[in-house]
Amino acid sequence: MSRPLRKAVFLDRDGVLNEDTHLITEPEQFRLLAGVPEALRKLKEAGFLLVVISNQPVVARGLIDLGGVARLNQTLNAMIQQSGGAALDGFYFCPHHPNADMEAFRVDCDCRKPKPGLIEQARRDWEIDPASSFMVGDRITDVAAGKNAGCATIQVTTGRESDAPIQGATEADLAVEPDHVCEGLEPASEWILSR
Repeated sequence: MSRPLRKAVFLDRDGVLNEDTHLITEPEQFRLLAGVPEALRKLKEAGFLLVVISNQPVVARGLIDLGGVARLNQTLNAMIQQSGGAALDGFYFCPHHPNADMEAFRVDCDCRKPKPGLIEQARRDWEIDPASSFMVGDRITDVAAGKNAGCATIQVTTGRESDAPIQGATEADLAVEPDHVCEGLEPASEWILSR
């Protein structure tokens, strides 16, 4: 007998969990956004997996390697827990960019948001039901990735939501509407828990 599929909150990293200070390459650049530890704790207590889904073009630009991004993610996870938040269950990131400085990462991949490849990989790894899950991001490409994967979507207005679209986004991606818009992860968590 197969066990039931799990529910998750997929989270963009920069602009949702921490301030998006552009191209983070050092742990000292992380600044947790207000309410993040408490929101993550409440979501975990409600039975959600907490999975980060992030584009990290710093790799494609040659500013940091794959191991460096993994170490940054470990640092962020530790900061969240030290601040009273719940541990994040997984980190999935895309190192590619269509105009990458590093030729090895100049790839038209399925993992760069707005494509849903990272969410789909996490869904397989964790046996997640996308219809019971949520994607929280600050950019419309995060929303599009969540929609493309079959999740409910929330856009947080933490400062970069009006930036120019990332490369690779299509007109269809930019035309999507989030299911909910709010100021940050704490009100987003309240909306999720009210569903």
